[in-house]
Amino acid sequence: MPNRPMTLTVAAAVMALEGLTALLLGGYVGVETVIGAPSDLTSSIAVAGFGLLIGAALLWVGWGMLRTERWTRSPGVLTQIFTVPIAVTLIQSDQQAIGIPLIAVAVIGLVALLSPPTTQALYGDQDRA
Repeated sequence: MPNRPMTLTVAAAVMALEGLTALLLGGYVGVETVIGAPSDLTSSIAVAGFGLLIGAALLWVGWGMLRTERWTRSPGVLTQIFTVPIAVTLIQSDQQAIGIPLIAVAVIGLVALLSPPTTQALYGDQDRA
């Protein structure tokens, strides 16, 4: 935690927000699968499991960012890159209330992850080894 720049903390918060959202949506689908009558039980279980798995993975990446671990940058950047087309699709589907905040969060995450202070915190001591 020492020498962790604010940009890395912001990136960790973005990952945590995305992870919690995926976890909650996966849990919601799971509950609806159990109490409802899904048209395709197998698909509903798979979607719920995928949401829970992705949510947990994003929270793990966010936790790693708080611990200033190098490996977290690649999955963090990849997540934000994959989030942009999803947000654009939502905006084009007249769901701006979801798409615009999603694209804003993705851009904030990318800027935070690719900023010089984050790069220095994660990779700066590489030359000293």
